[in-house]
Amino acid sequence: MSDKGEDPHPAKTLACIGLYCPEPVFRTREEISSVPIGDVLEVLADDPASESDITSWAKHAGQELLVVEKRKDGFRFLIKRRR
Repeated sequence: MSDKGEDPHPAKTLACIGLYCPEPVFRTREEISSVPIGDVLEVLADDPASESDITSWAKHAGQELLVVEKRKDGFRFLIKRRR
């Protein structure tokens, strides 16, 4: 995860607000294939479990988790598609 400079511009945003485990991970897994390899998917979620769930999924799926941002209304993830 990177804290350097500006966040990369996401190719697509996936809103998972109001969805609870395991739905944010399922939708992220499906949606990552809709962005080209090398591009970034932004995921917005408010499920408290999404921080650990999406972090774990990205590692196991071989995707690069660039940013995990905790916000007052939930989380923002930037995931770079690697494969």
